Order: sequence, then structure tokens, then C-alpha cells
Amino acid sequence: MDFFNKTGKMAIGSRLRMLTDKITNDAERVNKAYGIDIRAKWIPVFFVLAQGEAKTITAIAREIGHSHPSVSNIAKEMSARGLVKEEKDKSDGRRNMVILSAKGKKMSAILAEECADMAAAVEEISSKARNDLWRAIEEWEFLLTEKPLFERVMAAKKLREAKDVEIAPFEARHKEAFKSLNEAWIRKYFHMEESDCKALDNPQENIIGKGGHILVALYKGEVAGVCALCKMDDPVYDYELSKLAVSPAVQGKGIGALLGRAAIGKAAELGAKKLYLESNTILEPAIHIYRKLGFKKIAGRETEYQRCNIQMELTLNK
Repeated sequence: MDFFNKTGKMAIGSRLRMLTDKITNDAERVNKAYGIDIRAKWIPVFFVLAQGEAKTITAIAREIGHSHPSVSNIAKEMSARGLVKEEKDKSDGRRNMVILSAKGKKMSAILAEECADMAAAVEEISSKARNDLWRAIEEWEFLLTEKPLFERVMAAKKLREAKDVEIAPFEARHKEAFKSLNEAWIRKYFHMEESDCKALDNPQENIIGKGGHILVALYKGEVAGVCALCKMDDPVYDYELSKLAVSPAVQGKGIGALLGRAAIGKAAELGAKKLYLESNTILEPAIHIYRKLGFKKIAGRETEYQRCNIQMELTLNK
């Protein structure tokens, strides 16, 4: 089909729907040919009840992987056609059980013959196809359960957008962006503290001048995020990962993680053995990034920040 050749794999949902519609329409014609008055969506419920045992709506839903309301509606539709009936559970009179009626059982026998013929037809198609569609569907179901299509698309989006991100060293022209990006998140959740003002008002003197480094993320040439490595005078930790901020306009593109990895790489290049950071658990996205980067929670260190309620460390060069 020329349309799908042009749109490519992004139209997989539409193409599957077309295939489903084609098979469903033929299935309805087959049902009529066998004298079976049944809708395609009833088949899973009918199949379960055809085993002969009365079941609750909950049990049927669990067995076929449908929702309780969906199965309940199907059972009502089938009951209106006289295919199923309800009866009280003999062991618990509060529960209603669904079972095939006499009409349903008669149809079940015909359906068994139809299913055998349908299976033969599907096998005939499979024998002429290069690929086993049934196994492919099983594989896709497993893989999409493992990681949904939405998450895979978002991951691909991040990878594509990451190609437009450049991590560069701090320059004097980045001073205002370094300050404004950090002030934005600090004022949104907390308040500016004395240590914030010192670092942000004069990063050249209070961070870089003391042996630290500042990294800048440029997205399509514009400053999108910043991160600092502050040199520590400490017997355990070499640098503190600090002042990580990403512009709200470009959040969700993985820029925070790119900055974090770049900062860790810079620290390793400088021979650092351990990194330290302070944060607040209200900043869930940031904490998530730190954990992904390998930082582990610690406790007990004194802090000059009132907002700090979590401390973390990362061991390098293992």
C-alpha cells in the first residue's frame, strides 16, 4: 500500500486496525455462513463458557484479560440473545454465575466445527507467509508489556533531541543564565539563602576561582541548563555536584541527565574519587536523575542550606 510505504512505521496502529477490520468482517461472514448469530467481541466469553462450567463475571474477566465492566456488558448482550443465563452460586447465594443456555450450548457445537475450519484456514495462510504472524503478535505483546510504546517513543525523542545538545565550559557570557536558571527553581520551591547568593552572584570567584567548574548545556545554540562542580576542602569528597538547573522550556529532553553525566566525567578526568551533593526530596525529577547517575543516599553531614533534607554521594574510578 503506497500510503503506508510513505508514512512508514508510525502508522502501525492504523495498519493493524485495517487488518483487524478485514479479518473481523470476514469472520462475521463466516459466522453467518455457519448460521451462528454471534458478535466477534463475544467470542472470548463464549469460548470460556463453552467449557461447560458456570463462572462469575470476575472469573471470566480474569481469564480473558478484559475489564469487569466489559465482560458484564457482553454477558448482558449475550443474555438478550438468549445465549447465556444467570444462576445463583450454590455455595454462595450472593454471587451470580453465568452459564450457556440451551441455545448457547447448541451454538457451541456448531462453533467448534467453525473453529476447526478457521484454524485450518489460518494454518494455510501461515504456510504461505514468510513470517509467523501469531508468534510475532506474542512477541510484540510481551515486549510492549515489558516497555510500552509510549515509553519507547519518549526514549527515542530524548535520543534525537540529545543530538542538538552541546555541553560547553562556562564563559563570562553565561553568567546571567547561570543565575536566572537557578534562581527560578530555588524561588519556586524555597527561598534564596546566603550561599546561593554568593555562588550565583559571582560564580567566577566563588566556584571557578576556588578550583571548581561550571558546565553549560546549549540546546540548538541557546543556554538550556547549567551545572556546577564545587571544589570541596574535605578528606572524603573532592567535589560537590551543585546548582543543576534546566530551563522549564526544554525540560523532558534529558538535559539534566546529560549535564550530570558530563559533570561526573569532568570530575573523573580531574582525578576525583568521590562526589557529594545536597538536595530536597520535593525535587523528585532531580532525585530521580541523581539515582540514575549512581548517587546513593547518605546522612550525618552538616549543611549550610536550610532546604537540604537529603545528602548523596557517588564513588568514582572503582
